[in-house]
Amino acid sequence: MNTRTVTAHIPVELAEQVDAYASKLERPRGWIVKQALQDWISLEERRHQMMLEGFKDIAEGRVHDQEEIEAWAAGLE
Repeated sequence: MNTRTVTAHIPVELAEQVDAYASKLERPRGWIVKQALQDWISLEERRHQMMLEGFKDIAEGRVHDQEEIEAWAAGLE
């Protein structure tokens, strides 16, 4: 696998947390950062997909008005 170095300035406290987890997990600091970036990208891709699904629902008329939502929420109590 080809790799590339990415440099970022992060707050000292965050860097210390990364170092602490790297030590705790007996992994290199870069492994922790790589995992965090992969997880963040996966989350953002899922959010985007959900947004597109929501837009499709709206375009196809699958919506509920405020009163329906409030009635549903009241039933949760």
